[in-house]
Amino acid sequence: MPNNQFKRGELYSVINGMASIAVARRLQKNFRQAGLEITIEQWSVLYHLWKEDCLSQQELCNRTFRDKPSITRLVDNLEKQHLVKRMPSKTDRRINLVCLTEVAKPLQQITIDLANQTMSEALVGIERGEIEVVKTVLQRVYDNLK
Repeated sequence: MPNNQFKRGELYSVINGMASIAVARRLQKNFRQAGLEITIEQWSVLYHLWKEDCLSQQELCNRTFRDKPSITRLVDNLEKQHLVKRMPSKTDRRINLVCLTEVAKPLQQITIDLANQTMSEALVGIERGEIEVVKTVLQRVYDNLK
């Protein structure tokens, strides 16, 4: 007997990211209202580059949980917006590194502030202990399937 009290469809909706999709939509709306012309997917790439600049496309795939064609498309579009540039690796000519441009750097604080605002909106009325339980459970689900 399964150890949950959800109907199969309800549990799938929760684990599949119903809340995640709602947060992403709100964040995208908040970006647009702030006049930012980047998508949530593009932001996820920029976010990892702000944490560590000049990553290979493969490393961006690993960190964002996306496949190579998706990362290629995202990097292409970020290049068109002059937010990143591809640079050849100094140690391996087969690898291009994706590096931030000066245009992207000021967006870091603006987008982080909008992300924090969005999470504040999403977590209204939710206790810290409840958040910790959700984090623990979802981490266990992820670890079980890794």
